[in-house]
Parts: sequence; C-alpha cells; structure tokens
Amino acid sequence: MIKPKQKSVSGRQASSAQVADDEASPAAAGTEVDLGYLNGLLGYALRRAQLAVFQDFIQNMKDFDLRPAQFSVLAIIAANPGLKQSRVSEALGINRANFVALLDELEKRKLARRAASPGDRRSNALYLTPKGESFLAEAYRHLQIHHERRLDELLGSADKQFLLSLLRKLSTLS
Repeated sequence: MIKPKQKSVSGRQASSAQVADDEASPAAAGTEVDLGYLNGLLGYALRRAQLAVFQDFIQNMKDFDLRPAQFSVLAIIAANPGLKQSRVSEALGINRANFVALLDELEKRKLARRAASPGDRRSNALYLTPKGESFLAEAYRHLQIHHERRLDELLGSADKQFLLSLLRKLSTLS
C-alpha cells in the first residue's frame, strides 16, 4: 500500500527514512505503547478510567440522548428542587458559560425550567418539569440495569463501594 508523503512539524515533507522509522515504531507496528511515567500516575489512570466509564454511559444512554453532565444536572435538580442555578453549577464543577448552555438545552427539551428565586429575583431557581421527572426516573432505571450493572460485574459490588469511598477521599483535594 502506498502511503501519502507525511509532513513534519515544520511543514517540510518527511524523508523516506523518517517515514520508515515511523512505520517501525511500536505504535505503527500494532504493539502496545509503553506509557513510561504515566503508568505510575494516579491522575492519568483516573482520567483513562473516566473516559472509559463515560463512553460506556454515552453508549448505554444514546436512546435517551443524554450525556453525563446533563444527567448530573437533572439528578441534582431532582434532589434539590428550587436550588439556585449557581449552586448547581458549583456543585458539579461546571463553569457558568457551559452550565447556561447545558441548561438551555434541558429547557428546550422541556426537562427542566428556571424560575425567579424566592427572595432573590436576580437568581434563578431550578426545577424539573413533570416531563423531566418521568424522563429522569426512566433514564435512571435504564442506567442501573445497563451501565451500573456492567460496572458492578466488572468490579464486584464490594470493590465498587471501596472505589467510591476512595474517590470521595480524593475529591477533597480541591
């Protein structure tokens, strides 16, 4: 198979020797890439695990058209009806601009609504709509059956609970 000529970072075309070296690299040969220092870094392992879990979540929730952040917002609103918008975004660590766009989408789908906050009309209080309540309940059931059960099978119930307790400890770093 003839490969197109590759460009280097500087924009010049790579030499045949450089292309041959690239093809002989472990990544090009299909062998596993040595992660070097990354193997021993907790942050790297956590990020890779998060990506894998989020991908599984997204795949399992595609029929609901629901992303992890959207689910989290709905869950917090359901547990805290009337909570101020700023408190929800703060609790989830979502910056204000991203949170507004996320909430706009949930309102557009008629799952959540904003209302003037009692006692502070400059702030918005958040509520689920009746449609949002039933949607969240159905999504949660589906999530438990498909996504969480898969994680339980992978880790085992005791290890899952232990991992949750360790992750809660780590979340106190910030």
